[in-house]
Amino acid sequence: MYHTAIFDLDGTLLDTLQDLADSTNYALALHHFPTRTVEEVRRFVGNGVGLLIHRAVPEGTDAELENQVLKDFRAHYLINMEHKTAPYPGVLELLDQLRAAGIHTAVVSNKFDGAVKGLCQAYFGDRVEVAIGESQGVARKPAPDTVFRALAELDAPTEGAVYIGDSDVDIQTAKNSGLPCISVSWGFRDEAFLTEHGATTIVATREELAQQLLR
Repeated sequence: MYHTAIFDLDGTLLDTLQDLADSTNYALALHHFPTRTVEEVRRFVGNGVGLLIHRAVPEGTDAELENQVLKDFRAHYLINMEHKTAPYPGVLELLDQLRAAGIHTAVVSNKFDGAVKGLCQAYFGDRVEVAIGESQGVARKPAPDTVFRALAELDAPTEGAVYIGDSDVDIQTAKNSGLPCISVSWGFRDEAFLTEHGATTIVATREELAQQLLR
């Protein structure tokens, strides 16, 4: 049914929440700001690390100071992003199934590009053919730009491609890209939230996702 599967990263393929929370709190504490709980960080993620830090710092924080917190977060995260992060159970097997079936795979994320490429290489190797994150001059999700870039790098048409993610941003990204969307409920947003934000196909396990992709 599909020749290409484009995945979100955080909350879809990788459980990155603990490492994101640790780096967020490191940067906040460095500037003597109150730290955040893991559940707060869960609510803050999905729209890029700039917005994550904007939501995490106290309301009314000076823009220049907020930017310094963001820089400190980035620097800490790049060297600490593999401590507690791991693929969700069954993800590696799913990616192997897709490769065996001849289905192209890509990752498109609002996480900054260096982290996306580093994490994909560390955890997936050649299981993921293309990995694209946020970079200067390219509109991030829910704009379709990074999805179209992934399709171009794969030399794959839009027709026959599918987008898989765990958030409202991913649902909108798929819509803006003209792709069908499969939403996963094991990530940073639950089924009720996904349904409220327009999800039409929701899967709860990697096995259900495999059935959708390989039918």
